[in-house]
Amino acid sequence: MIVILINLINIAAQLLVLLLIASVVLSYFMSPFHTVRQTIDRIINPMLMPIRQVVPLVGMFDLSPLILYFLIRAISWALINFLSALL
Repeated sequence: MIVILINLINIAAQLLVLLLIASVVLSYFMSPFHTVRQTIDRIINPMLMPIRQVVPLVGMFDLSPLILYFLIRAISWALINFLSALL
């Protein structure tokens, strides 16, 4: 049961990271009103908004996706290590 939970956490973290990367890449090439971009933004933006409120822009660069990437990795690593210790 714990192994399944570890696999689900790993898959969810990888999916979130892929959506985050897609969101960043699509923001350069695709209109904000495109359905694909709006769908991805509906998933990613609620996680980025609290970070954007705390971390200011650096010049014209938004570092919130990078911070979110490290948060996703850190939280999934901590959860997986905690659950692995229960085995």
